[in-house]
Formats: sequence, structure tokens, C-alpha cells
Amino acid sequence: MSVLNIHRSILGQPWRWRGLAADGRDPNFAPDDLVTQLLLARGCPRDALEAHKAPSIRAFMPDPSIFRDMDKAADRLADAVQAGERVAIFGDYDVDGATSAAVMILLLRDLGLEARPYIPDRLMEGYGPSGEALVRLKQEGASLIVTVDCGAQAFEALAMARDAGADVIVCDHHKCAAELPVAVAVVNPNRLDEGEGAAHGHLAAVGMAFLLGAALIRTLRARGYFAARSEPKLLELLDLVALGTVADVAQLKGLNRAFVAQGLKVMAQRRNIGINALIEASRLTRSPTCTDLGFALGPRINAGGRVGRSDLGVRLLTTRDPDEARRIAAELDLLNEERRAIETEVQQAAESLCFARSNRSLTIVAARGWHAGVIGIVAGRLKEKLNRPAIVIALDDHGVGKGSGRSIPGVDLGAAVLAAKDAGLLFAGGGHAMACGVTIAEDQLDAFAQFLEDRLSERITQAIGERALLLDAVLAPGGVCPDLVTAMEAGGPYGMGWPAPRVAAGPLSVIKADVVGNGHVRAIVAGDDGRSIKAVAFRQAETELGAALLSAPRHRKLWLAGRAKIDDWGARPAAELHVEDAAWAD
Repeated sequence: MSVLNIHRSILGQPWRWRGLAADGRDPNFAPDDLVTQLLLARGCPRDALEAHKAPSIRAFMPDPSIFRDMDKAADRLADAVQAGERVAIFGDYDVDGATSAAVMILLLRDLGLEARPYIPDRLMEGYGPSGEALVRLKQEGASLIVTVDCGAQAFEALAMARDAGADVIVCDHHKCAAELPVAVAVVNPNRLDEGEGAAHGHLAAVGMAFLLGAALIRTLRARGYFAARSEPKLLELLDLVALGTVADVAQLKGLNRAFVAQGLKVMAQRRNIGINALIEASRLTRSPTCTDLGFALGPRINAGGRVGRSDLGVRLLTTRDPDEARRIAAELDLLNEERRAIETEVQQAAESLCFARSNRSLTIVAARGWHAGVIGIVAGRLKEKLNRPAIVIALDDHGVGKGSGRSIPGVDLGAAVLAAKDAGLLFAGGGHAMACGVTIAEDQLDAFAQFLEDRLSERITQAIGERALLLDAVLAPGGVCPDLVTAMEAGGPYGMGWPAPRVAAGPLSVIKADVVGNGHVRAIVAGDDGRSIKAVAFRQAETELGAALLSAPRHRKLWLAGRAKIDDWGARPAAELHVEDAAWAD
């Protein structure tokens, strides 16, 4: 059933109730129990309501042994701890990779073993383990190498490591092929032969690293390792798990909700010196929220791998020195500003190519001169703007392209890329449902684009056709207030797979509207109840939504739909509406 009888909004989509019966009401809802409504609308079973209202690790944590190879990995790591072996942690250069590596390094440090981090350079080495790097680590003394957030597709590299005499444990979450690389253990919930553990395929790599850490502690406990020393407090690493989970846009359901909810509590205690410095560099004056992890802290760590030195994130998150932490955090803050400038330049160029090639159901653009460190962000922007999967590829002078893609709900881009790799169209490729990475020869671009078009076009068309704006509540303007925002936050943490509440407010008249910042539309709107609120439509100045807000006559009223947020810049906190769509009220 449509909300407010809106079948086609200004952005061309119907408005519908989220997760409710066809008549828009669930007869079992208690009218005054907003949190229960929010949880049920997001798929929470009735018998799990209490666990989801206060998600705890105890309620959601599985036995780590349900994952294939987990016990093998824990045994080999326990051997290394007890023998004092030299261990290297090989991570990816994004936030998930940095936090995964930091979890392993800090845990092993507490167990008496100082592991060496290794993060490949994005531009010089590319994604994932290279054989040369693994062999070099072995030659420099590492008898055990643990890859985190990478390795599931590193067949050649891991074979070279084996031949060099190094043991390798893979702790990853990316999609696997039917064949697995040679390793002591491959711990990955997305193995095709995974059993009970497949239910946790939505975990980020940092979540899998945490589970590996739990298995390691249990193994050492059984061996009597803690008879003369205290056990590490694994839960104190949940701030890292929360940061990596949110920044990797993992679905916030099940265990991930507990990771983030409890991790934010740990983060508020400022235990990690590096995270504390990053919070200060981000100019946050309160305890971080889930949104801050994705939009303030995460991008700064990412900036090191994108446009700076790839190991800055791990160094920040594992340092013992507050002065070093402040220096690295300040450097990452500057790199993030540089990243934004580069991103804007590449995005403008990519958009120009998109509009010249708009006849496909998914967008693939490639060019020389683009910085490979920002192509993932630009792909995400294109996906949002065009409402279709997008892959952005940076070509080097030798005609080899490194690409990054982002998908829309219902379209598994990672699986399609793996199929293209199996078809011989890519040098390398992988990912998960919502994101992918590729390495491709320039002369294969057209064939790759056609392959994805043939494989995905029908599903993309279906997914776009099913698009609707899902709402949780309809309010008078006066209902958009701080108390409402606080009440709705109790249903969080919100993120991918557990969307933040969306409300419609109106009917509203636009009193004033202008363009601010980088194409944002800011408006003051007022309702028949005499209340006015601030509304902001981010990056919408050149869209139909932005045009409607900027040109709406005073006498013609609108319904606005979006997220109610707290604006705490003034003397007193106020609520504002972050607008995602609008519809004329008459």
C-alpha cells in the first residue's frame, strides 16, 4: 500500500511502508512502541526483540569452530605464540584491512608475540598478497603469515609462499571460487563449501579476525597457556571491529549489530590511543556514532591507503605512543582533504563519460590519468546518482586497468566479476554482492562490459523496477524534533541491511531555499501546524529534487521524506530533515 497515495514522487518512485502488511499496519503493533515497530519492520523476529533492542556479544556470538578451518588456524597460531615464532600480518589497505590487522597485532601483543604488519602499496603492488611480498616476508624471518581481508583468490601468491617454506593462514570474507588457494587454513564464511558458518557471510573481515582471536584464546586456554599469565580482554578490541564493520558497509544484522553496538561503547572509553587521536583530528566533541565511523573516522584511515602511505592506518591503530598517534592522525586528516580534491576531479570526468554512454543497464567507465585510490568512492557516487551498478577503471600507461565497482540491492556484482574472471576476461577480480575489484587489459573492456550486461541486465531492470522509498512514519512538521530522533536511535545501530528510520513530514511550504557547499540544497520549510524546520538535500542541487525545493512557490505544498537528525551546532540541539525525496501535496 502506498504512503499518502504517492505512487510517483518527484524522483519517480512510489512511497511505501517498510516491512508492514499490505494495508500499512501490523495488527500486533503497539501504537506507542516505536522501537518495536522499527525492529519488526527491519525483519527482526518477534521472539528476538529483546536481544535486538540491546544487542550483546553473548546473545549473537557463534561458536568459532562452526567455520571450516577455524580450529586449524587457531592451532597453528597457538603454536606460533607458544614457540615465539616471527609472525607477519598481511592486510588490505582499506579500513577493514587496517582494523583486521590491528585486531590480530594487538591480540598477539597481549599474548607476548610482537607481529609484523605488512600492508601493500595500492598503486605499486595492488590488492591482495603478491608472491614476491610473501616470499620476502619469509626470507626476513616470518615463519607464519596471516592474511586478513585478502587472500581468498591469491592462488599463485600462496603457492609461492608454500614453496618458500612459509605457512599461511587466510582470514577473509570475500567470495571464494570452488577451488581454494593452498594454505594451512582458509577461514572465510563465503567459502562455497562452508556449512553452518555460511549464515555469517555478511561479516566483515574484521569480524572474522575477532572470531579467530576468540578461537585462539580458547585454544591457548585449553593448553594451559594462561596458568601463569592473564588472558587478553578480547572485548576491548570491539572498537576496531565496529569501525571496520561500518566502514566496509557490512550488513548490520545479527552479530554485526552486536559488534557495532558494543564497539561504540568501547570507543567512547577512548582506550585505543590511535582511535582517540583520530577522533580529535576529526573534530568530534562527543562520543562517536555509527554515522561518524562511516563518514568521519573511516575516510581518514582510508585516505592513507588511497593517496598516502598504505600502512598509516595500521600504525595509528596499534601505536603505544600518543605523540606518534597525533602525528599520524594529523597526516591522515590532511591526506583526506587531498583525497576529496582528487575525488571531485575524477568524479566530474567519470560523469561526463557516463552521460555519453547511457545505453547500458550498468555503468562502466575507464580513462587514463585517474587516481586509482579514489575510484571506489567515485563508483559509489555514480551508483547513487544513476541508481545502477557502476564500475570505475583507472588505466595505466601500459593499458592495464584497476577498477572498483559498487552495486545496488538485489544485484550481486561480486559473483558476476568472478564469473568474468573465470571466462578469461580479467587478470584478477573478486568482491562481494555490493562491491568488487578488477584488474583488466584495456582491450578487454568492451567484452567485459558486454559480459556483465548479458549476465546482469535483467536483474538490474528488475531491481530498479522494484525500487520504492520505504517509510517508517508520517509526521506533522512539529513531530520532527530531538525527542523523536532520540527515540528512533534506540532501534539502532543503523547501517547497511538495517536502514536508519525514514519519515515523511508535511504538508510543507518552502519559505527559503539556497545552494550551499558542494551542491547541497538547504531550505527552511513550514507546516500548517505553525512549526518550521530546516531541511537539507545533499548533492541534489542539479537534480529534479533540488530544482523542486529551489523553485517551489510559497502556495504549493510538499511532502518531504528523509532522515530526521540532530543539528547540535546551535545553542540548543534542534532536529533537521535530511531530504531524500519529495512529492507535491496537491
